[in-house]
Amino acid sequence: MAADHSALPAVVVDGVSKSFVLPHERSHTLKERALHPLRRSSGDKLVALKDVSFAVEPGEFFGIVGRNGSGKSTLLKCMAGIYRVDQGGIYVNGRMSTFIELGVGFNPDLAARDNVVLNAVMLGVPAREARARFDEIIAFAELEDFVDLKIKNYSSGMLVRLAFATAIQAHTEILLIDEVLAVGDAAFQQKCFDVFKRLRDEGTTILFVTHDMGAVTRFCDRALLLERGEIVTISEPVATAQRYLELNFGKVARQVSASGEFGTRESAGLSHIEEAWTEDDNGERCETFIGGRTCTFRARVRFDDVIGDPVFEVSWVNEQDLVVFAATTAPEHPKAGMFQPGDRVDVSIKFKPLIAPGRYRMNMVVNAWGGQIPIERWQELATMLVSSPRAGAGLADLPFESEIARVETLADAEGGRG
Repeated sequence: MAADHSALPAVVVDGVSKSFVLPHERSHTLKERALHPLRRSSGDKLVALKDVSFAVEPGEFFGIVGRNGSGKSTLLKCMAGIYRVDQGGIYVNGRMSTFIELGVGFNPDLAARDNVVLNAVMLGVPAREARARFDEIIAFAELEDFVDLKIKNYSSGMLVRLAFATAIQAHTEILLIDEVLAVGDAAFQQKCFDVFKRLRDEGTTILFVTHDMGAVTRFCDRALLLERGEIVTISEPVATAQRYLELNFGKVARQVSASGEFGTRESAGLSHIEEAWTEDDNGERCETFIGGRTCTFRARVRFDDVIGDPVFEVSWVNEQDLVVFAATTAPEHPKAGMFQPGDRVDVSIKFKPLIAPGRYRMNMVVNAWGGQIPIERWQELATMLVSSPRAGAGLADLPFESEIARVETLADAEGGRG
């Protein structure tokens, strides 16, 4: 559901900063505190959030992503009121439900029925209504056979299913969800995603912390990227996912050096590949790409002898040493011209990487005289990383359409004639 920009924001985070003190020494027992009442423990200051500001519109599905330790869970806990901020303010317009800490609000010595009622009441659901919905909650959590078991004996997967099934009963305007859904199995995660879609269609504002870039691009209207407590970007999901991948794997592609330190180079001494890199669809150098978005391989080649009609070939090799894609300039440029010693050319190959997610090595071959004479070969002169919202298999990640059509059977035909 598109955000309603005519209304007041559902959540406003205004200049929020939060830090913690990590003590060098701790008193682990009451005896230690009694024997050393005046001991002051020194510590290091950890800045978890630094001047974070953004607004989330009503009905918006807003992603919060970042590497471990980036401050995203701390931010959600500040919004939930679990942590008090050091500076700034957080303003919430509507009832809020949180699903942050696994099992918070549950009593481990009680069975599922009592815990569901108690937890639902804390979320603002009347006790009578919570009891009436109990069977529905247990069915969603797939715990019908464990209703009378004390939840201290539940596995982490069982506990997260029960907690999520209870949280979504609150019917609040704003829902905060941390990445604890990763504990659930694939089938339950899909059920949760179906709930996300329903809640989004109903106009619920959702703030979702995750490492799953597929979920970000699938559900979110916008996404925020944090790094070391500071905002890197707030943008549409694909762009944020791209920046997240760049932070994890590095933005600038490796450059080719004369020593061949990045791969194996064989040369007849007639040409020299000086540099090779990949660019995104904005023309910026990068090494990480979302599958299906245009990227460009570029190389700069110097000729050290008279070379006629050069042909350039590039191949992409996956982690299993299989060539998944190869391109040559021969069909489009069969007569590239005559080049003198010292001349340089820029070679570019633009394509959409509709290939399976993973890291790929690029190999390049320079041929002279219409491709007849190989004069330089460089293996692994650069690498690129391809990501995809879909968890595909195989070598390619091709777009496709599917259809299921019922076929008339013989019995149906005979029944029609009767």
